[in-house]
Amino acid sequence: MTSPFIELRRQLHRIPEPGFQEFKTQRMLLDYLQTLPQERMEIRTWRTGILVYIKGTNPSKRFGYRADMDGLPIPEETGYPFQSEHPGYMHACGHDVHMSIGAGLVTQFAQRPMKDDLVVVFQPAEEGPGGALPMLASAELSDWMPEQMVGLHIAPEYPVGTIAVKPGILFANTSELFIDLKGKGGHAAYPHLSNDMVVAASQLVGQLHTIVSRNINPLDSAVVTIGKMSAGTKQNIIAENARLEGTIRTLSAESMQLIKARIEGIVRGIESSYDCTAAIDWGSNYLQVYNNETLTLEFMDWLQKTDTAPGAGVSDGSLADKSAAGTVNGSESAEAGQAQAGSPSSWSEPQIPVRLYECTEAMTGEDFGYFLEKIPGFMFWLGAETPYGLHHARIEPDERAIGVAIRTVDSYLRWKSAQSG
Repeated sequence: MTSPFIELRRQLHRIPEPGFQEFKTQRMLLDYLQTLPQERMEIRTWRTGILVYIKGTNPSKRFGYRADMDGLPIPEETGYPFQSEHPGYMHACGHDVHMSIGAGLVTQFAQRPMKDDLVVVFQPAEEGPGGALPMLASAELSDWMPEQMVGLHIAPEYPVGTIAVKPGILFANTSELFIDLKGKGGHAAYPHLSNDMVVAASQLVGQLHTIVSRNINPLDSAVVTIGKMSAGTKQNIIAENARLEGTIRTLSAESMQLIKARIEGIVRGIESSYDCTAAIDWGSNYLQVYNNETLTLEFMDWLQKTDTAPGAGVSDGSLADKSAAGTVNGSESAEAGQAQAGSPSSWSEPQIPVRLYECTEAMTGEDFGYFLEKIPGFMFWLGAETPYGLHHARIEPDERAIGVAIRTVDSYLRWKSAQSG
């Protein structure tokens, strides 16, 4: 029998929705949650998100797990029989996987609570305009605020069973970038009577792409990318308007400020040079994901010691070498302070060895950083090996990663709870 959480993931995959429009997604999750034991569970909604509170048996601490919910405006090109039913949208970033893991954790703890309390957060609008920051400020979450947060993100480049993590910065500071130029249109035969925004936009793109190479310390890391440019209406009409759309990524807040200042200066120069006007919109801005160093190192140490099987331990950095592997198997009791994965399931799935890999930081962005700014915790990469990367129309994550994540996070939280006073 297929895992019910894989089945749930497939159902969620069919209904990807934009940020703050996850109405069907919210309804599907709420319907599932109502099938679980309600004795220790309380459910709240916030906009299109969901908060699930599970009371512990003798709580002294409150833990949290976060799953994001929204899809992306990408027409799906997978070979799935359960493809998106919403034209032009798909779950191309693994949020369907993240939600099914969250549902799995709610199921485990609703059926067999740990000592401490748990709040599972289903957060909308991670892809934009950003749901984490307003959710953190909401009345619905304020009195359920966790004291430690855990999050994860699928990683197409890592084999199933890989947990990739590092203390400190994991994901970059990010900002969207939109620049609108307005000049004077006209007939292509009379360019001297117009201010051509195709030329202005082209010059602007070239100058923007010199910022990192000429203004950022080579020992730092930053990215400025213009991913879309639009201008004009017809081949023989000089364009009056142009629009650039891009993204900024940095590993420090200082570099983000510097890049934005340079963009403003360059745009002012374009206005002067091409006798046009320009407007800059920074769009959604996400804080870096900074893993609490103490908690992350403790998690890494726990993961290495969870199984005493020969060869269990941390990777030396080579993912090709799969000899060192441990398994989160849940054979010991949480009350005794040991890791455990949950009660026996009514379905069967392979017990995949879990391998810890200490990764490097990435220039990806995630609004989970706002949770970690306020609440100690960490995020890790979950191996879901597939040849296509995040945000690709053909990405098909390996669904076995769902069971790996549920067992690992369940085991870790029960162990951590057993350590608390």
